[in-house]
Amino acid sequence: MSDVAAVWVVAGPPGSGKSSAAAALLTRLAQVDRAPALLDKDTLFGGLVGELLALAGRRPDEREGDWYDVHVKVHEYGAMTAAARQIRGSGCPVLLDAPFTGQIRDPQRWAAWVDDLGGDPVRLVWVRTDAATLRRRLVDRAEPRDGGKLDAFDTFVARMLPGVPPPVPHLELDNRDGAPPLAHQLEALVA
Repeated sequence: MSDVAAVWVVAGPPGSGKSSAAAALLTRLAQVDRAPALLDKDTLFGGLVGELLALAGRRPDEREGDWYDVHVKVHEYGAMTAAARQIRGSGCPVLLDAPFTGQIRDPQRWAAWVDDLGGDPVRLVWVRTDAATLRRRLVDRAEPRDGGKLDAFDTFVARMLPGVPPPVPHLELDNRDGAPPLAHQLEALVA
């Protein structure tokens, strides 16, 4: 199925540097192949999620957890999956940028999701970080949506597993403090 457009998935914890990694990967892919269409969860749904949380009487920074997964995230990811499948059906590669924690941490769920995306090739680029780097980034970016993550940081880290590679096929970008620049890592990854 080499004629099927690829899906690139940039995944990792919120604050790990996914958006920076996705932007760098998009630039690099455009240099060597056809640039993918970028679907970023925060760009697509950020404002809408804030409205939904307010309507449901939830905290405006409740962007993780069981309630969010059941009532919001399932719809965000469902829409991203459907859009990616439609876009790649026209022959255009797609780059998805979101945590995708549930999909990348469960091999059966990953396989089902690859099918939902239209089948292989689906390439996971996992952004590795560590708890200290993650906390620093969340504090530095000072986004209101991150308050809940910082308030329950130990629970957030236990859920996200920022330094534990996913048990599904993946490529890794190391975005911990002190790691080589993403641009250098991407050269090897795209090759």
